[in-house]
Parts: sequence; structure tokens; C-alpha cells
Amino acid sequence: MQCERNTTLRELGASSVENAWWTKRLFSPQKIVCSIPKCDTKIASVDLSPCGQLPTLLSGMGTSRALQPGSWFPLICVFCLIARCQVTCLPYIQIGAIFADNPNASFLGFKRAIFYQNGLNDSFQFACLVKSVSSSNSFEMAQKVCSLFSIGKGALLISADVEPPLIGTAASYSGTFQMPIIIPSLSKRDLGYQTKDPSTKYLVSLMPSLVPVLFDVIQFRQWTRFAFIYDSDKGLLRLHALMEKLSFRKFDVAFRKAEGEVSMIQILREFRDSDYHRIICDTNVANTRLLMEKIPLLGMLTSSYHYIFLDLDIGKVNLEKFQLGGMNITGFSIVNETSQRFQLLKTYYEELRRNNMSITRNMEYVSYRSALMMDLVNVMAKTMYILIRDNKFKLFKDRGQRSCGSDGSRHWGIDKTVLKSLKTVSFDGASGPVSFDSFGERSNYVVRILNLFSNGMREVGTWQSDAKTRLKFSAGAYGDGTDRVDFNNKTIIVTSILEEPYMMRKEPRHLYSGNDRFHGYAIDLLEEIVKKFPFKYRIQLVRDNTYGILVNNTWNGMVGELVRGEADIAVAPLTIISDRERVIDFTKPFMSLGISIMIKKPHTTKPDVFSFMHPLSYEIWMCIVLAYAGVSVVLFLVSRFSPKEWYPVEYTRVPTDETNGASPSQGQTTNDFSITNSLWFSFGALMQQGSDISPRSLSGRIVGGVWWFFTLIIISSYTANLAAFLTVERMVTDIQSAQDLVNSKDVSYGMVGAGSTEEFFRQSNIPLYVDMWNYMNSTERSVLVTSNEQGVERVRHMNGKFAFLVESTLNEYFSQQKPCDTMKVGQNLDSKSYGIGVSRNFTTFRDDLTLAVLQLREEGVLDALKKRWWFDKGQCHEANSDSGSNALTLSNVAGVFYILVGGLALALLSAIVEFYCKSRSQSRKQKTSLAAAMRAKVRLSVTGENADLASQLHPKANTSAPSTETETTPVDKPKVPPKDGSQTEV
Repeated sequence: MQCERNTTLRELGASSVENAWWTKRLFSPQKIVCSIPKCDTKIASVDLSPCGQLPTLLSGMGTSRALQPGSWFPLICVFCLIARCQVTCLPYIQIGAIFADNPNASFLGFKRAIFYQNGLNDSFQFACLVKSVSSSNSFEMAQKVCSLFSIGKGALLISADVEPPLIGTAASYSGTFQMPIIIPSLSKRDLGYQTKDPSTKYLVSLMPSLVPVLFDVIQFRQWTRFAFIYDSDKGLLRLHALMEKLSFRKFDVAFRKAEGEVSMIQILREFRDSDYHRIICDTNVANTRLLMEKIPLLGMLTSSYHYIFLDLDIGKVNLEKFQLGGMNITGFSIVNETSQRFQLLKTYYEELRRNNMSITRNMEYVSYRSALMMDLVNVMAKTMYILIRDNKFKLFKDRGQRSCGSDGSRHWGIDKTVLKSLKTVSFDGASGPVSFDSFGERSNYVVRILNLFSNGMREVGTWQSDAKTRLKFSAGAYGDGTDRVDFNNKTIIVTSILEEPYMMRKEPRHLYSGNDRFHGYAIDLLEEIVKKFPFKYRIQLVRDNTYGILVNNTWNGMVGELVRGEADIAVAPLTIISDRERVIDFTKPFMSLGISIMIKKPHTTKPDVFSFMHPLSYEIWMCIVLAYAGVSVVLFLVSRFSPKEWYPVEYTRVPTDETNGASPSQGQTTNDFSITNSLWFSFGALMQQGSDISPRSLSGRIVGGVWWFFTLIIISSYTANLAAFLTVERMVTDIQSAQDLVNSKDVSYGMVGAGSTEEFFRQSNIPLYVDMWNYMNSTERSVLVTSNEQGVERVRHMNGKFAFLVESTLNEYFSQQKPCDTMKVGQNLDSKSYGIGVSRNFTTFRDDLTLAVLQLREEGVLDALKKRWWFDKGQCHEANSDSGSNALTLSNVAGVFYILVGGLALALLSAIVEFYCKSRSQSRKQKTSLAAAMRAKVRLSVTGENADLASQLHPKANTSAPSTETETTPVDKPKVPPKDGSQTEV
């Protein structure tokens, strides 16, 4: 027997080291392909029970070594015959394989698959014709294809593991010669080939299309702005296919080609500085590793960045340095690690490593390209089984010589049959389910979705091409919202804004770094939440120093950073409103508030000497005076007309105007309620002191009763307000409400732009607020400020001419800070709440934060934090002390003393006037001098002697004359019944 040194063997040569290893493995029954003269065109299948595993020898051969005459292959065949080899004749089928330079993993998988298939098959054997081409030489590619057509009777099937543009050359020749060519490197749809294009009818793609997978992931993540990095024509074609699915109006895509280390650094730096933090990388193994090296150096290792790698071997890459950095990495895989063929490849690689075979860096694991080549050989084998089953195999004997230069022999009759049979192949391979559609494209394939976790890349879902819902996430995995995220490898990016007292810098700044640079309510809230739900975080200040509103269909501020994924959560005084809720998530509120009016405190008015009159307005005082006068007059009138108020003069105890102190005449009557006594009665009741007279008639008592009731209410109301008005320093301001602001011509008002307050006024339909918005939105007035601090400063420096519309919590805080010159007036204009904003990429994280906030509220921690930062750290405690505990000063009650002194002086003055008038009257009656009369009155006032003035002036002439005038008051006389028998009513 003689082994033929044909192309099959010559082009499967290997290195001397590898040959030496395979030569040792000759101890298990296998089959070897040999050419036996009597078999003619058949291949001998030799049973090598004692000979060992000789086909494995062939599997170790390389791609370029040619066997020289006198090599050890004939010796193998001789050895087989000596060792009782059983020879059977099997048909052989020539298949072609074209590989680009340095195929490595692809060729290893192909070799292992060929010899595994030949060792397994009893119906036919594959004779493989292997060619290699330069990666960009289309002319050489054409030559290799033509050589595979013409060797022997030509290859029945050809595999072309090449990249564009060589795929275009292969497609052109396959269409021209109607020769089925299988490409495992790229999908036909990703290449841009159309379904109805006849030139690509004989081109079959084994590589699944990743564009629909990528499109669905982008839709799920709700990306509208991302970057795309590619390093070859294959990546550019994928980008073009992706952009055909995306709408340019809705998506902002930046794409760059990486052409080396310097180019890679420039691209990453550009995307970092332009806020493209969603990056898709379609690069080869070398550039993917280079990308991984440069990302940490440029500070792009935080959770605000999300990378999608289209390298299907990303799950095998060592990502230890990224597992604790917080970076989000998504990858894909098509390998089915549970399949028999994949396990065969895995064992093959392990044996190569154990025997110190030369394995390159990208061959440290079973590559997806090895798995594809394993499935490719299986596709060829199953195609042949179908032909044999359908009795189409005889067509092989009738095929003629194929040649690129002969027009008459370009087509074989079996080519269409082979293509039809190939498209019906279906099996579960190393790269998952394998089947083809009528276009020659991979169908019903499954792509595994991988995410980076603390323990490496882990499957979180699958994408199935023929499923109704193609993208599905597994239960309990991040991405479907059914379970909590693994935050052990995540550093949460917290965006915030410098706003007292929520977020403030520590001074001096050079002594602090990291999160320790800040302090405030938001920091304490974060620390309390971390105690409930531990996670690592890093604080970054919002770049544009705004909260976030929608401007030209783009969100700015903290909301914009959450939408773009530049931050994960926002811990700040961020108001929960419906527009923001549409694009980000919020936790339950941690603080309630409303829009309020801040003005500068007016100068306090010190209590004046008549501050005791402030409890009642001047109108009420005037009404009281008029009521006093009116009641006195009415009482006088009703007493005059009431018979019961009149009685004989001898019974009166009070001098009246009618008697004037003179002796009463017989039958004379009098009335106690003269005009002066009526005034005295009303005044005594008003002062709650009473008087020595009281009304006797029913009408008089009605007047007295209603007056007493009136004075009771007035005095009680006055007393109730007196303490407050005597102890509180009043602040006089004309602004007490929003209506006052609109009506005021001297006071302007404004607010912080690009925030929830502006949105409130913009969307309000209340006429008052519409007028306020029109005023503030006017281009003629610059009343919008960029920060709350700027608004407060404007209030303080415009001397009461500016009012600031700000959240009530900040209003209360600034009123407690020096110089203690601002105050809140009026009611809140609305009611709203602050919440923690959460990016839509962290939906499950929101639930944990909400639970922590609710627990802090129930435990009273939130109230304690507010008390600490608003009041305990306040600087205006004296202004807020209890006014009831303050002692009254002389200024509070000085007016009372002034009235007392004034009353005493008035009494003395009136006494002097009465003294003078009485003395003058008596001097005229006695016809003496005024001085003598005054001396007599002084003696009377000093000694109290009840002597007649005439006896004092003329003691000798008037010793016997009785006094005709006395200073005493008439006394009561005994009642004498009238002569007519009538009774006198008392």
C-alpha cells in the first residue's frame, strides 16, 4: 500500500514540535486517509487498533509546511499494514478553505473539526484543500479561489474566513461560478447585501448578525447619544447597518476609526471631554486589549460610562481591574459551552497547553471563531449526508473539470443541489443553534447578553432572533428590574449642586479631597442612607450649576446628567415634577416645601410712648370715643324723660347742677344723671370701676347694660393683644402676599432660572401667576438669577426693592443666617417635595433608596437633620427667642407714665383754676379784695376750719351774724309726710 502525498497532506503541515507531539500518540484505534492504487479515486479507511491515533497526527499539521519526498507519511502507511490494518475504500470529497494571514484560532478549530469528522464518518472522507491569502489583497484572493476550482476536479464547498474587502471578491466569484462559499467572519446583512441580490445567492453566512442585537440593547437602555469606535471595514459596515435601523433625528452618534495607540487615546479623550459616555467598540482582539489599557489612564472607569463590546470573546478577557471600578460593560457571546463539539475543542486546547505547544495570546481560551469553524465543518458534513440520503451523490462522478478560464465548464449541475441542501441543515453546534434562511443568512440563533459584575462577566439575558420578544433578561439579573443590582463592583456617581445648607465646601479647601471636600444636609442624608443600604459613592458637582429643565429637547443640569448616564443619582434639593419623572426616577420625598416670598427685613419700629394703644387700631379708638359720648348723651336723655329718675331734692346724696350745693326749696325735684354725671357714669363703666350713681329707670338700665357688655368685650380684646404689642418689635412691610408683589410698583421680584420654580410659573394657568411669569419672563427686566445665593444677595443689597421667589426651606434657612436681614412673608404659593433623582439605568437601586428614606423618616432622622442644619446651626437665635419671656422695658410702658403725670398735672391745674374762680366769686360777693379771699381759702385748705369768709375778713362786725354760705354738703333730713297725704318715692 502507498499513501499519496496529495494537497491535503501537504497543506496541513505543522511545526516540528507539534509533529513530535502527535507522533507520540499512536495508541488508540482511529482511521487514516491513504491512497491505494486499486481503489482508484477512493480513500482507504484504515482501522488502527494497535497503531494508535494516527489521524490525530494529521490534526497537528500546520498551514504552510509542504511534505518533502521521503517524509514519514509512507512509513505510517506501511506501519499500518504491518499492524494488521483493515483497509476499506471510502469516497473522498474535496473541500476548500481560505484563511487570512495568521488565522490562529480559526485554523485550529478547523483542523480539529476536519479530523474529528473524518474519524467519525464511515460514509465519506473530507480531503481539505487549504489556502492562505493576505488580508487586503483581492487579486491574490481571486487566484486562490480559482486554484480551488481547478485542483483535481475542484472543491465542492469552500470556506473563506476572510474580512472585507476580500469577502466581496469571494461573493463575486461564487455568484459567477455558482459555487457555494461559506463565510464565518461576518453576516451578509451586516455587509449590506440585499436579499434579492442574485450575485450573493451562493454566498452563505455562518456568522450571526449582531446589528439587530445591538439595536435592541440600545432601545432597551434608551440611549439617544452614543459613540462608536471601529478599527476595520467590518466595523464600518456594521455601523452603516446599525444607522439604517436608527433614526438620525432621534439619535446623536459620533463614530471614529482607531488606527493605533495614539489614535485610540485621542478618540477616548475626545469622547470623555464631549460627554459621550456611551461607547460601542467594534474592534479586534488586540485593539480591545489596548482599549482596556487606556480607559483607566483617562479616568473613564466610573459608573457614568457604559461600554458595549462587539468582540464575542469579551467574556474570556481578564477584567479584574475593572470589576471594582464601577464601569458598566456589556458584551455578547454566541458560544454554547454545553455542546459536545465545544467540549471537544476545549479538551484539544487544554492538551496543547499541557504539552507546551506554541499558543498565541488570543488562543488561551476557546475562541468563538474556533467554535464557528467547528460548526462550519459540521455544516459541510451534514450537507453531504443530505445528498447521500437523497441519492444525489452520483452527480459527483459526472462533474467536469472546473476552471476560471474556461467558460464552458464553469457550472456544475450539483451546485444548486448542494446549495439547497446546505440551507436545510439544522443542528445545535458549538456556536448555538445553526440553521439558515432562504437568503443564506444564519437564522434562529441565540446571543447571550453579558454584564460585568464583581466576579467577572456574567450572563444576564439572551437575544433570540426568531422569538416574539427577542431580548429577554433572566430573572434575578440586573437589567430586567426584578432583582437588586450587585453594587460590590460599582462606585455610584452622585451629582449635586453647591447649595446651602445641602452641599457646601469645607474650608480651607486644600486640606480636603474626595467626598470629604463637602459637608451639609445632603452629605448627612447620604451617610444615613449608606448605613441602611451600603454602597460606595463619589460626589461630583453638576457642570452647568443648574437643576435641570428641558431646553431644545435636551435636558440640562443634574437631570441631564442622569438622563445621559453621566451620573447615577442626584442628592440635592431637586424638586419632583412630572416632566422630570418622565425621564428619570425619584425616590419617596425626603422633604416637603413650597415656593415662598423672601424680602429684606424692614427696620424694626421701637415701641413709642403710646404703644399701649397699638392693640386697637385708631379707627376703633375713635369709635370708642364716639360710643362713649353717644352713650352718655343717650343716658342723659332717657334719664331726663324717665319719671323714675326724678326725686325730691332733699333725698339726693349727690350735688347736681340744679342745686349747685344750695339749700333745696320746698317741693323741688332733681335728677342724678346730669350731663356731667352721665359722662362720669360711662367713663367709670369703661374703666371697669363703676360710679356712685346708677340708673333707676328701665330705659336707663338698658343703656347701662349694653354699655357694660360693650366695654367687657372691648377691654377683654384690648387686654389679650396688649402683651404682644408691648413685647414684640413690629416690622412694617407693604408686601404680605403674591398679590402685593403684582400690585407694587416699587418692588421687583425674580427667581432662579432653569429650575422647578420657573417651570411652575411657566405652566401655571392661575391668572395671578400668569401675570407674574409674564413680568419675570420679560426681556426688559433681568430678574432671573443663576443661583439662590445670587438671589439672596440681591434681596439684601436692594434695600427692600427686590423680592425673591424661592423654596420655603431655603427661605427659612437664609433667615437664620447672618446678617439676619431676610424674612419670609405670606403663604407658600404651591406645595411640592424634594426627592433623590435616580437614573433609569438604576431602577432597582431606586427601590432600595426609597426604602432607606422611608425608614429614616419613620425613625425621625430626617426631622433631626433639618433641625440640625436649619436651627441648631442658625446664627439668629435672639431674633427667634420666645417673646413672652422678654421683660418689658421702660419704652414699652412709658406712655402710661406720661398719661399719669399728665393727668396729675391736669388735676392740679384744674384745682388751681377752681381755687381761683371760687376766690374771685367770693371776693365779689363779700366786696373785698381777691388776695384776701384767696388767703381765706388757703387757710380753709390748710387748716380745714369751716369758717365764714366774712368773719375772717371782718371779725368784729360779723361776730353775731350767722354764716350764710357753707362748704359742707347738704345732709339728709328726716322724711316729712306731705300735707296732702301723698308719698314721696325714693
